Amino acid sequence: MTNRKNAKYIVTDLVANPDVGPEPSGYSDWAKRVLWMNDKIVPGSYNFMASWYLKPPPKKLEAHVHDYPEVIMFLGSDPEAPHDLGGEIEFWLQDEQFVITRSCFIFVPRGLLHCPLVVRRVDRPILHLGSSVRKDFKM
Repeated sequence: MTNRKNAKYIVTDLVANPDVGPEPSGYSDWAKRVLWMNDKIVPGSYNFMASWYLKPPPKKLEAHVHDYPEVIMFLGSDPEAPHDLGGEIEFWLQDEQFVITRSCFIFVPRGLLHCPLVVRRVDRPILHLGSSVRKDFKM
């Protein structure tokens, strides 16, 4: 497929995000990164990442704000019960706490304080997807 003119737009292997570098120490103990795409991996692309959460991480993701919108997704892995998350995630939007137990998409408008993100429980793998329009996204 590499000799086709549009093959550059299809990412099938994990490429280290040049903006982030290698996975943080211990990441593979609780998650498995599947794919990553951004402008440095596929020129012109926005940021998109996919990971499997296998168990709760040792620390939460702290509250923060971006100057760009973001979509955060959590999907359960049981095809017979696709809305059942198979775990429990605590997620904050400004001063509101949400306890998530169903597959969901979360839209975070530009400038909205969000997180902490706490993965409380993982009964079976949870697919975590994230997308933002900012091309130089950093974690």
